[in-house]
Amino acid sequence: MEEGKVGPDGGVVPHISLDGAARASDFYQRAFGARELARMPAEDGKRLIHCHLEINGGSLMINDHFPEYGYGPQPSNNFTMHLQVDDVDSWWNRALAAGAEVTMKLEKQFWGDRYGQLRDPFGVHWSLGQSEPAQG
Repeated sequence: MEEGKVGPDGGVVPHISLDGAARASDFYQRAFGARELARMPAEDGKRLIHCHLEINGGSLMINDHFPEYGYGPQPSNNFTMHLQVDDVDSWWNRALAAGAEVTMKLEKQFWGDRYGQLRDPFGVHWSLGQSEPAQG
């Protein structure tokens, strides 16, 4: 196994199940500037078995719930999708305009970053941060 590999073929790539993966892909494109790289509909033609998005240079895989195979809905309050960006205010405002809900106000934090948290219409928690330039 090759260590230190970075990019779509390496690192950790989140793969999450949602209620309405096609709508979520559309939302992530509007809210976070995602690019949809691949889409595979399920046999029923109503759900997606796979959707590959690129957001801020990283991969996100999404699919619909498939309770008939043991993959039903579960709340996502045990993880947060984080985006570290150069212009957090524009990313934040775009996400809000698309329909994200503020769960933690965007402001300068004790560690120095401007940082805030959102919840998307599909129940997924997101955080956005921007490092402050080094002083000196």
